[in-house]
Amino acid sequence: MAFYADKIWYDGKFVPWNDAQVHILAHSIHYGTCAFDSVRCYKTPKGSVLLRMRDHLKRLYDSCKIYYMDIPYTIEELETALIELIRINKLEEAYVRPFAFRGFGTLGLNPFASPMHVALAAWDWGKYLGEEAMEKGISVQVSSWHRAAPNTTPTLAKVAANYMNSQLIKMEAVKNGYDEGIALDSFGYVSEGSGENIFIVRNGTIYTPPTTSAILPGITRHCVFMLARDLDIRIEKHILPRESLYIADEVFLTGTAAEITPVTKVDDIIVADGKRGPITKRIQDRFFSIVNGSYEDKHNWLTYL
Repeated sequence: MAFYADKIWYDGKFVPWNDAQVHILAHSIHYGTCAFDSVRCYKTPKGSVLLRMRDHLKRLYDSCKIYYMDIPYTIEELETALIELIRINKLEEAYVRPFAFRGFGTLGLNPFASPMHVALAAWDWGKYLGEEAMEKGISVQVSSWHRAAPNTTPTLAKVAANYMNSQLIKMEAVKNGYDEGIALDSFGYVSEGSGENIFIVRNGTIYTPPTTSAILPGITRHCVFMLARDLDIRIEKHILPRESLYIADEVFLTGTAAEITPVTKVDDIIVADGKRGPITKRIQDRFFSIVNGSYEDKHNWLTYL
């Protein structure tokens, strides 16, 4: 097993990892009716901290709202359960997956007869794209698969069904020898990675696609906006043509799993000099100094366990 912990919080109870199961005819298995999110727990000299826990849980509720999925717990109840889950599993650092899904009730496309379930899982998960990637960067391929067109499926919702598209993007990239894939939106403009938001740097300014480019509004993406302003770096939301990736001075990806990862190659074109750029490093350094407890958390991002 790639990862493991002792307990999972499942519908209000802490149950053994291997006992957290669903019926084979659960609606979510057949139709993707599952909303999920993720939270990082970091170790600091003053104890473990959760990064922007409330914001991640709020996004989970927002995703469920779009799909008429009523979570039978308050955010405060999930916060309490999430913190206790990490303590019970004796984790100093962790990746936490809160999710809500429709279980066994009906197999029709009308999901309302299928009951809602909520679960929290936590385990020790290192750097999503590898330890070396934080400094040396990764290679990405612009995918042949595009993100959903407007008014097809809601990209603002973080739901399982959307990640079938992400899997195609990721698998295509890996099979072609790249670390990650980048999707364009239905109009041909840069959207995001398979599971990350994307930023480019050009002439000292950071640019990132707007939410209208079929992206998920990332929590780490929002952190970058706040950190850039703290560091007096200009940052803008802007529609980006594909070729802007090729002529960028720097490119980096962000996400709860990926954190802040430099990109040093796009398709067969080296980004600038093929090394992590100085602005990317400044953003990285400030981000990790906050989550590791060595720099002031002036934005109140951290929840101490």
